[in-house]
Amino acid sequence: MSQTDLKTTALQQTAFEPLLLDREKRKKEISLSENPYFYNDQGAPSYLMNVPSHAQLIEKPTIHMKARLGKQYKVRQQLGSSNSPEFGMQTQLDFEGEYFEYEAMWATADTAAAFGITLIQPGQAIRIVNESPHLAHIDYEYGKYAGYWCPYLEAGLTAGKTLFPFVSTDLEHHDFPHIFASTDQELPLVISVARYFPKDGKIYLADLWVKRGDALYIPPKPIDQLKFIDLHNNRNSALACWGGVNNQLQSHGMARKTAIETETLLQEDGYFYWYWNKKRTVHHQLLLKP
Repeated sequence: MSQTDLKTTALQQTAFEPLLLDREKRKKEISLSENPYFYNDQGAPSYLMNVPSHAQLIEKPTIHMKARLGKQYKVRQQLGSSNSPEFGMQTQLDFEGEYFEYEAMWATADTAAAFGITLIQPGQAIRIVNESPHLAHIDYEYGKYAGYWCPYLEAGLTAGKTLFPFVSTDLEHHDFPHIFASTDQELPLVISVARYFPKDGKIYLADLWVKRGDALYIPPKPIDQLKFIDLHNNRNSALACWGGVNNQLQSHGMARKTAIETETLLQEDGYFYWYWNKKRTVHHQLLLKP
């Protein structure tokens, strides 16, 4: 074989590893008429008809109505909304500034409640409330670049995903429950959250770092909320892969990670309300232990 043929063969065999954004690994249908309780079984999500006698039942979702947690920014105006059959109602927000910081904090009962979210720790349970009894529990894998996806730029796109060169603000609420379980064996889960005051033109931004074994329960949040709208996003789930935490893993002889495992409960045919801003965001790292 000639030198030219060898070079051609080598080039033909060279390929980049595909970039993982997000991947659905397993799915299980959940019937609330049969199993209305979510139970954090020592870090393993489970759905039960009755709560175990040794479990701590959280009587109702927690919310701190007066909380103003996270980085505050002015929302100058709403730049318009569009109704997408696939993605729901999308509203673009015009923030004042060139970039926006999400304040990093560990998800505790209080920090979660500041965004209308209930922390479910190992041994705790809560009753799931929803109009439809049919939900899905899905095992996901999120790559570190999943947050770069921007579905709002995909009009007419038939394949693939459109990416920004940075992570933008992309937040949601909906009238069905959402559960995010931090189930990765090495890294914590990160959920981006916000509290938005449309009449006041203010928004508070934060990243909740969810310790391994903990879970977040978000009850249905319909559009007719009064003073504020609590929002969340899980495309930033793998923010913990971005640097500081990974460096700590490597210092303990563990492999550097580019993706994390997580489990989520949602209603697949539910309707979403999305709020987004196309400018750059900044996300900070935390130490492994709170």
